[in-house]
Amino acid sequence: MAHPLKKIFSIILTICCLAVVAQAKENPVPSFIPKKIQQKFGYVNRQGKTVILPEYDIAMFFSEDCNLLNSPNKKVRIFGSAQYATVEKDSTAYRIDKKGTRVYRYRNADMGICSQSYEMPRYKAFALNGMYGLVSKDSIDLGGYKDFDIYPQYQMMMVLESDRENPMIIAVRNNKFGIVDKHNKIILPFVYSDIKMNLSWITAHLFEVSYDGKNYFYVDEKNKAY
Repeated sequence: MAHPLKKIFSIILTICCLAVVAQAKENPVPSFIPKKIQQKFGYVNRQGKTVILPEYDIAMFFSEDCNLLNSPNKKVRIFGSAQYATVEKDSTAYRIDKKGTRVYRYRNADMGICSQSYEMPRYKAFALNGMYGLVSKDSIDLGGYKDFDIYPQYQMMMVLESDRENPMIIAVRNNKFGIVDKHNKIILPFVYSDIKMNLSWITAHLFEVSYDGKNYFYVDEKNKAY
């Protein structure tokens, strides 16, 4: 049987709420950013100052949790708003407020059902002769360039869940990770050993990157580190 916390975090990590996307567009970099400090996670502000002390094994961005927003327990629905963040300490998951106070402890009985329609991504990675490019059409003429948005030239490509019309795309070239847009414009330089394919771009307008594959940090689309 799956551990209850794993089930909770699995649900949270698959949620992509339209309200969160809109918030990210209005405020590209959040004022509370998870950061690992001496093997524990806390939060820093945009200037790098610690605003919530590091004591957690997992710390997520302040964002909506639609399972709590739709909870059968009306008293806990408030904790599903974007004013709270999900953290984990000693295998127990909580919601905390922006003062760092634990205001809610997760219970499986409180989890509601997230009802949302799924829209197929417009753009997808396409492999040709061992290299990857980008396409938006279902039918591709492999003999030319015109049907490719980005002709296959990368070792790997992964389209991030974001703006359907203008997605950010993780690409690998010369064994290094970077970010490009649908026009093949380089957003992040190809200098990283890894870029996580998670929800940080959607929820916070930040990419989670690493130079060594062990130590991760966040950068914005101008490659500014946080």
